[in-house]
Amino acid sequence: MTAERMGLNLFTMNSVEHVSAGSWRYPGDQSHRYMDREYWTEVARTAERGGFDAIFFADVRGIYDVYDADRETAIERAVQTPSNHPQALVPAMAEVTDHLGFAITRSTTYTHPYQLAREFSTLDHLTDGRVAFNVVTSYLESAARNLGLDGRMDHDERYDRAAEFMQVCYRLWEGSWDDDAVVKDREAGVYTDPEKVREIGFEGEYFDVPGPHGCEPSPQRTPVIYQAGSSERGRAFAARNAEAVFTSQPTEEGVTKYMTDMRERAAECGRDPDSLDFYMGIVPIVGETREIAEAKHESYKETIDVEATLALLSGFMDMDLSELDPDRKLEHIETEAIQGAVNAFTKSDPDREWTVREMAQFAGLGTTSPVVVGTPEEIADTFEYWFREIGVDGFNVKEVIRPNSLRDFVDLVVPELRARGLVRETYEGNTLRETMTGRSGLPDDHPGKREALSAMGLGEL
Repeated sequence: MTAERMGLNLFTMNSVEHVSAGSWRYPGDQSHRYMDREYWTEVARTAERGGFDAIFFADVRGIYDVYDADRETAIERAVQTPSNHPQALVPAMAEVTDHLGFAITRSTTYTHPYQLAREFSTLDHLTDGRVAFNVVTSYLESAARNLGLDGRMDHDERYDRAAEFMQVCYRLWEGSWDDDAVVKDREAGVYTDPEKVREIGFEGEYFDVPGPHGCEPSPQRTPVIYQAGSSERGRAFAARNAEAVFTSQPTEEGVTKYMTDMRERAAECGRDPDSLDFYMGIVPIVGETREIAEAKHESYKETIDVEATLALLSGFMDMDLSELDPDRKLEHIETEAIQGAVNAFTKSDPDREWTVREMAQFAGLGTTSPVVVGTPEEIADTFEYWFREIGVDGFNVKEVIRPNSLRDFVDLVVPELRARGLVRETYEGNTLRETMTGRSGLPDDHPGKREALSAMGLGEL
């Protein structure tokens, strides 16, 4: 992200609920329209009107069944259930926008890299280069069972597979086809020059992929890589692969420590640490006056479904929170699920101890991200502080009421941010990567470029 301008993503999900459990009950909330094409095209237009970089789609396989050892709560209370695949929404949303990007969450654990590379290349072509790949390894045991496996792959092995998965994708996207491979020579009868298309010859522990890639180079070649690793293995993976990193910490200290650690890790990988863009999760609640904003906040809190929140957090943490005393202090433990969800409450602020009850009450609006309440000027002040003083590059804006939270932010806060020169008036560049970074492709120090050289038989940088 440019130093003068912050980035914005809408963080959402193709489901009834995302991360504010119970808000579907709020009068006027439109979450039930998640199956409606017009709902999503309206969201896309609004986000582009607000100068957003992208709509960031979370996704999950399986159903949250850790809490109380069954799935009843998740189904009854709409805990990210029911949900649809986010990828299918992108063509419709791209059709009604010109610049807005789309970050799609896909799991490296439950798909094959050749198939995924083809799907993203196709979407990159159809959107004129406006897609991003949010790389996850999947944390729910139920997902593994639904996909015919005996159980979930352990945490570190999921990242071993993910590392190899990305090597394959980079070789397909970056190293299999030359830019000028497609010649379309009608007289000679040659559409593509075979000398400029090569196999990648990948042989690994998890994948053997000879190649070549089945798609010609798309506008971005490699989609923008998003990641949100927070465990030791997750951070190492993100430092090597991510261009945009999502941090969801409830405290300033937690966010600062995370960014410092990730920049150091990126440097150790031979990357420019400033090439990592940090998007902080945040829940803005805005009103024309402070009184209106506070009244909204109080009314939103009345819809918080504590049991649904605990069911969501139980899945995040792989810990049955129904078994814990609500007033018990939450202690740090290593889990097989989202380590960052545990860290957010146990490590981000060493001077605070959270009880289970406090965690559930805090997480009811936006889970582990801070909630900021106020006038447009006050919300803008907070965003500007995080951007200029703390050094985040942008924000993943979390909704409470859909789509009113997005509309409120775009109509009330964005004009104030634009008046301060912090949010774009018009889009620069054509692709999502150009919009975010000014670059047309991966930087030369990114591992994807090194994998491309390997695919081309030229060794590594």
